Amino acid sequence: MPMHRIELSPDIVARVTRRRGGKLHAYDTLNPATTALVVIDMQNVWVKEGMPAFSPYCAAIVPNINRLAAAARRAGSKVYWVRAVYGDDAPQTWSAYMDFLDRGQMEDMLDALTDGNEGAELWHELDVQPEDEITIKRRFSALIQGSSDLGERLTAAGIDTLIITGTATNVCCESTARDAFMLNYRTLMVSDANATSSDEAHNASLNALFNRFADVFTTDEVVGLLDASASTAVAAE
Repeated sequence: MPMHRIELSPDIVARVTRRRGGKLHAYDTLNPATTALVVIDMQNVWVKEGMPAFSPYCAAIVPNINRLAAAARRAGSKVYWVRAVYGDDAPQTWSAYMDFLDRGQMEDMLDALTDGNEGAELWHELDVQPEDEITIKRRFSALIQGSSDLGERLTAAGIDTLIITGTATNVCCESTARDAFMLNYRTLMVSDANATSSDEAHNASLNALFNRFADVFTTDEVVGLLDASASTAVAAE
């Protein structure tokens, strides 16, 4: 399966670096107790070949997501798996969305994203552990009012920093990242642990987020931050 070719705009990188006083990244440390990995919509409908919204880029990011989940647990951070479920109420409560696809395509998507159907289940190669949390969302953003209980869960756990991964980079992941930032979460987007339908769409989203809404890191960089935070916590004991 192909990986996205990631290209941050040199102009945006230069602009952001100037804005940050010569620093490329806003965040150079993580507090594991207040950090969470959020994995968006890594469900069969997007990851499994032959499903209505399949993208070949989705399966390729699974190993990176699993690495991040393992690093988060090592550091003592929480992992949240978010599933999109639209099929039961979207035709009534989200009629605007119904206008964006023809009837046949929309029926296929709604059927796939009905709870209990194959398309709505998490991809079988994801390393979901018993201590992780799984929640359902009913809009693109997991944090917009009425979409899910993720916000309440994060608040209850004392989370202030989100590491965003999953699919689609430019739809549900970007929507969640933007709302996270506006809700005052320190927001990290992982460039090679998000996926969508094309390199063009992926990079347009990363550039827009990096410019104003999120810090953008690679999987290796985030694992490094998590491992460093775990080491610091052990040394402080």
